[in-house]
Amino acid sequence: MAHREPDAPGVSGISSASTVKLKDLVPAATNNVNTTFIVLDKAARAPPPPHGRADAREETCLALVADETAAAHFLLWGAERDAFEPGDIVRLTGGIFSYHRSNSLVLRAGRRGRAEKVGEFTMLFVETPNMSEVKWVRDPGDPRRMVQEAVVSPHSQVFKPLQ
Repeated sequence: MAHREPDAPGVSGISSASTVKLKDLVPAATNNVNTTFIVLDKAARAPPPPHGRADAREETCLALVADETAAAHFLLWGAERDAFEPGDIVRLTGGIFSYHRSNSLVLRAGRRGRAEKVGEFTMLFVETPNMSEVKWVRDPGDPRRMVQEAVVSPHSQVFKPLQ
C-alpha cells in the first residue's frame, strides 16, 4: 500500500502524490503545482508596485531554482524573501506557474500555496532548460492548453550560469 501524505493546510485535494518535475511545468492560472527544488541564487529585492494595487505593500525577490530536470524563476513575496537562501531545498505545495508583471513567467506560492524549507545543499540539479525562458502559445487544437513554441534562452537571462 502506498503512503500518502496528508493534504497541505488550506490546499484541498493536493498531496505529494501529484508532484511534478520542473521540466513538466506548463503555464496555468490555477494553484496546482507541487514540486521540490533547490534555491541556486537570489536577485536583489524589487520595490513594491505602485500604490493603488492590492499587493502594493509587498516587496518581492526573484530566485533561480532547479531540480534534476530543469530550472525556473521563483518569485518570493513578503516574508518568503528572507525565509529562503541559496542552498535551501524547498517543497512547494499548491503553487502556480504563470505570467507575472512585465510578462515574465515565474513559479510562485501565490495566495493559496505554501513553500517550506525541507533540507539544505544535497540535491542534484541542472540549470538548463530554464522553464521561465520558454515561449508558450495556446494549443491550436485546444485553446485551454499551452504548448512550448520556442526557447528564448537556454539559461536564465536574469542569473548568470553557476559554472
